[in-house]
Amino acid sequence: MELDLEKEFADRAYPLLASLVTPRPIALVTTISADGKVNAAPFSFFNLFGANPPICAFAPGDRDNGTPKDTALNVRTTHEFVVNLVDEKIAGAMNQCAASLPYGENELVRAGLTAAPSSIVKPPRIAEAPASLECLEWGTLQIGENRVVIGLIKRLHLRDELFDAEKKRIHTDKLFLIGRMASPDWYCRTRDRFEMKRPE
Repeated sequence: MELDLEKEFADRAYPLLASLVTPRPIALVTTISADGKVNAAPFSFFNLFGANPPICAFAPGDRDNGTPKDTALNVRTTHEFVVNLVDEKIAGAMNQCAASLPYGENELVRAGLTAAPSSIVKPPRIAEAPASLECLEWGTLQIGENRVVIGLIKRLHLRDELFDAEKKRIHTDKLFLIGRMASPDWYCRTRDRFEMKRPE
């Protein structure tokens, strides 16, 4: 089976790819507008892309009418954002943040989440998130109708129990993130894990 994503299946690219490349991590991104209004929105077109320097990227799409979403507008204005990771405890609240609210309305309030001060960027992090990445925009790429925001990760906030101070590692056995599965409404838990030692 071969599907042509440039012609016959061009209008099905999103549901096909979003249901195929899974699980995807979820970035619950907090931004702030020029006049100080907080926005929070989840994105599953997201991942880490390097460690020297530490970078991540996410892709905020446009609204149905072709205008940029609030997250993209805010990053364009302030060049700052926070990626809050999503675990099982805040999955429902993350989903509430996906609602299309009027510009300037605070999704954190609607979702019952708590804004906590960040250290070096203006957008708040989410207190209930297991981890938050404070980011400065390195740049935004426009590829067709895709917008890819690349961030330099400047600070990492973690729940205390997730950090092994002696080994300077994450206690991954205590981190229960969720992943994005098939479009439009499917997710997964990440409790079912197995280990494979890398060959020498």
